[in-house]
Amino acid sequence: MEATPRSVDHALRGLVDRYRTQCLWFLRSDYYPATREAQLRVLDCIQRYGDREAHVRASTIRQWLLQHSSAGSVTS
Repeated sequence: MEATPRSVDHALRGLVDRYRTQCLWFLRSDYYPATREAQLRVLDCIQRYGDREAHVRASTIRQWLLQHSSAGSVTS
């Protein structure tokens, strides 16, 4: 399955909701990362402080984000 920006955003929001109390307790309860940098920071926190499933899911989303961000530079 190819990841679209919308599906990546949906997956990231679900991951944030799932691990908000365990890994992201210091963020506002309605916070969702909006920028690429913020998304990567949140994924880093989830990978560091979450369980194995969190680490695997965050790693997958990180790969999707990085592939999407470098896609434009391939065609230029």
